[in-house]
Amino acid sequence: MTRCGEQEEHADEANKPQKRISKSGKHVSFPPDEQIVSSFVEDRDRATERCVTMEEVLEAYQQSCSKHQVQPKERILQQLQQGGCVGGSVERLDLKGERLDHRSCEALEAVLKSLHFDFINLQAAQLEENGASSLLDMILYYESTTYLDISDNASMGTSAWRALAHLIKQSVRLSRLDVCNVSLVDYPARSLSKALLTSRLSVLHLHNAQLSGTPLFTLVGALKHNRALQELHLTNNLLNSYQDAMQLGDLLRFNTTIHTLELSNNMVADAGLEELCDGLSRQTEGLKVLKLRNNNVTKSGMEHLAKALPVLKVLQVLDLGENSLGNEAIQVIREPLIANNTLKQLGLAQTNITCEGAVALAEFIVESRQIHKLDLSQNPVRLGGLMALSLSLRINRSLAFLDVNPVSLEEQDEFLLEMQMKLQAEITQRCVANASRLGLQTENSET
Repeated sequence: MTRCGEQEEHADEANKPQKRISKSGKHVSFPPDEQIVSSFVEDRDRATERCVTMEEVLEAYQQSCSKHQVQPKERILQQLQQGGCVGGSVERLDLKGERLDHRSCEALEAVLKSLHFDFINLQAAQLEENGASSLLDMILYYESTTYLDISDNASMGTSAWRALAHLIKQSVRLSRLDVCNVSLVDYPARSLSKALLTSRLSVLHLHNAQLSGTPLFTLVGALKHNRALQELHLTNNLLNSYQDAMQLGDLLRFNTTIHTLELSNNMVADAGLEELCDGLSRQTEGLKVLKLRNNNVTKSGMEHLAKALPVLKVLQVLDLGENSLGNEAIQVIREPLIANNTLKQLGLAQTNITCEGAVALAEFIVESRQIHKLDLSQNPVRLGGLMALSLSLRINRSLAFLDVNPVSLEEQDEFLLEMQMKLQAEITQRCVANASRLGLQTENSET
């Protein structure tokens, strides 16, 4: 059984929606902007008037394909036949890699007007301008999904970007949008940014979107005024340590609603980290998660972080993995880490830390009352470092997950091997005990 039909025509002629006509001649009905929220709520409240079955949706899709003279997509048929439906909501419509030409998009209206999906995946669907425009208009009008992935579609064209902007600005259901592996320059960047001024989106992924420079400036200008977005993911955008980092620092100074900022695989570097730290230091509410993996950050960048750590009031998760930090960088931030009162997770995977750095971190662990997770994986930590970490956990009562991959055992004798295995087991045991005491779910099945 599927959800009740939510888009039945209004009985009152005065309330009939206006027609919007695309270049292709496709008619998609829209009420005026000021009525779109209230009419959706009214339609939803009348959802019990008529319910349709999945079989009826399947038949309607096949008839729609016949009407538009296009072969039904086998993947859509299979998903409609196998998909479960609870209260009119279906888990997903996965069309990743499925070529959707204009007529295929038109035929999908029979599905979109009858079902709500938790996730619609249109990644790499080879969407063209007219088809993409019509499809996005339908998703908005029927409020078809809460999560939309439209990544890897490089040929959408101006009218499709306009339709996407309208969807972002007007939808009351859409909460997450992925637009990755496309070029967000010029009109796409401007239209997306303008829509974000009044958007209800809470999660936005813009990976590998060529945002460096003017596009990021435009995006940040809008997000300074946005009060809905909570997660912003910007990996692989070649963001630099100068203008781009300055813009991101400004974002942290003016925006207090974004709580996750992912900047991994960029070129923020030490100078850029200084800008970010300055923005973070000014926050009394706002960013809780900052991911900076693989950003060419070194010991010099830790000097800036050391100044910020004692005064941070919000940040709880910091990932600095895959940066060339080394033991000296850990020594620089050891005391500031102890002085910090907010950090619960610290990622230092693959950062060239050896026993010396592990000992410094063990001293931090002994003093910390709030650290829950520490990632030291892919670092050449030997027996001395493991011993220090194990001893620190005899005192610490908060660390529930410690990931450390010791140096290769191939050249170690039997005694060292036995000692190492014993220390790893003790680390795991004490982390599990801390997790149980704190009511946390441990990930320390292996250390």
